[in-house]
Amino acid sequence: MSVVPAPTVAELGPPARELYRDMLLTRRLDEECVALQRQGVFPAYAPLLGQEAAQVGAGSVPDLSRDFAFPTYRELGVAVAMRVDPVEYLATHLATWHGGMYDADRCRFAPINAVVGGPVAHAAGWAMGAQLDGTGGVALACFGDGASSEGDVHEAMNFAALHRLPVVFFCQNNQWAISVPNSRQVAGGSVAARAAGYGMPGERVDGNDVLAVRAAVAAAFERARAGEGPTVVEALTYRRGPHSTSDDPARYRCPDEQQDWPDPVPAFARRLVESGELGTAELSEMDTEVAAEVDRIREALRAQPPRPGAEMFSFVYREPTTALLEQQRSWEESRA
Repeated sequence: MSVVPAPTVAELGPPARELYRDMLLTRRLDEECVALQRQGVFPAYAPLLGQEAAQVGAGSVPDLSRDFAFPTYRELGVAVAMRVDPVEYLATHLATWHGGMYDADRCRFAPINAVVGGPVAHAAGWAMGAQLDGTGGVALACFGDGASSEGDVHEAMNFAALHRLPVVFFCQNNQWAISVPNSRQVAGGSVAARAAGYGMPGERVDGNDVLAVRAAVAAAFERARAGEGPTVVEALTYRRGPHSTSDDPARYRCPDEQQDWPDPVPAFARRLVESGELGTAELSEMDTEVAAEVDRIREALRAQPPRPGAEMFSFVYREPTTALLEQQRSWEESRA
């Protein structure tokens, strides 16, 4: 596990409350998104149940004035921690917006990327731009243990290490690459161990401990900002639900398996109470506030009007190709 010391709840103080609220909001929103998919509002959704500590811990680190995060399709918790408007973020799942309603540059959060391993290469490219511009910005590259087998990840890590780029490769190892277990997916048993082959540090951290994740990622950001190059941070966590809303984990894993992994949300709530940072009454009030926020977000999503069909052709190429223009003409004729 990581050698980076994590603060206790008492040492961190009030920010620990904010981390817990973000984890709770992420959990409740994630549950609501699954329900919306079952109701036909979302065509599909990739749950993150069990990964709230890893995502919120990492997402609490970037400086929103100069850093940039590159998510996969499962980074709701990172978006919440980085203060991306949940309605604008989740609009992507309505299948009506290209990359969501939010301004990626303003939010410092790239559009959702469904290409396995794709955002990692984008992060390395952005990091080179930040290095050349001298902004002091750091890229946060999010990916899973399954994506670590993709060529894009190897190329991005090699490129970043060669040029000492300011990028943190953040791997959420949730033990399953869809239906394939870690033992058949990650050679050597560790993604962080691969960092040595690229000549950069690699840290394994308890992905169910939000404070430990935050400390490891913050240390990696400090190294990157000091010109010391990239770092791999592997957060060991567990996907408690399905890979996606079309997946049935009961077909490939034992239901009792998750008992070996603590649920990070109630576990952190207990730590807050035991430390005296929060009382049970405050936890209950926070739960009520979060429930109301989820209701607001749900209704705002349901109220989203359909997008103009012509947008299908507006964001494909900077200069439309002949084939694209022909498709647009055919579509317009079909509507006449």
